Amino acid sequence: MTATQPTLLPVYDHRTGTGPTLVFLHYWGGSARTWDLVVDRLPGRDVLTIDFRGWSRSSGLPGPYTLGQLADDTLAVLADAGVTGYVLVGHSMGGKVAQLVAATRPTGLRGIVLVGSAPVKPAAQITPEYQEALSHAYDSDESVAGARDHILTATELPASLKAQVAADSRAGVDAARTEWPLRGIAEDIAEHTRMVSVPALVVAGENDQVEPVDALRDNLVPYLSQAEFTVIPTTGHLIPLEAPTDLVDAITAFAPAA
Repeated sequence: MTATQPTLLPVYDHRTGTGPTLVFLHYWGGSARTWDLVVDRLPGRDVLTIDFRGWSRSSGLPGPYTLGQLADDTLAVLADAGVTGYVLVGHSMGGKVAQLVAATRPTGLRGIVLVGSAPVKPAAQITPEYQEALSHAYDSDESVAGARDHILTATELPASLKAQVAADSRAGVDAARTEWPLRGIAEDIAEHTRMVSVPALVVAGENDQVEPVDALRDNLVPYLSQAEFTVIPTTGHLIPLEAPTDLVDAITAFAPAA
């Protein structure tokens, strides 16, 4: 697998193999390596992972860091990598980006998998006060640990993954770290999601506190014209880290290798 950073494009890793390509988009505070446990369980599969603009290895790229920019970046990376037939797999914030990409009906898109995805509309609890508090969740090592252990996960992560989550959460530039909680999380993209014409799989974590099962069932699935819905037992919001095997099973059943 090779890491690539063309001028002004986010860093991405592309491992060639059997298609359709699985294109992984990470959560707010994550990185391309959030998907390592998933990618490792997909031997021989064509996979592409991206560090979003403003995060991890792409932290040196200038803004804006809006959802629209991240969607444009994703399309630019796909073109740069020469990817043709592909399935978008977006987690949380990355799921909202995937919806925006899919709404443009790009050539080659076969389907989308939305993992603990942000819904099309903000839930009732997304008040300005909530957004302001959330914008400080990654301010310090202590605040990151609190969010990771008491909100983002429902199972105990090994020490190495805890350290990874902590490092990735702190690796975003300030403007990228605040863009999602102060603006992106409240953005209503219903008109875009209704434009998605490919099959979709919505994956929920049974004990997800961030995007609960009922929220995804009520505020995401109805906006997709061809949606399957599945719940992974026990896991919280960090499904790619907490339940990678179950997630791979769901992805490959939905988008088998050709």
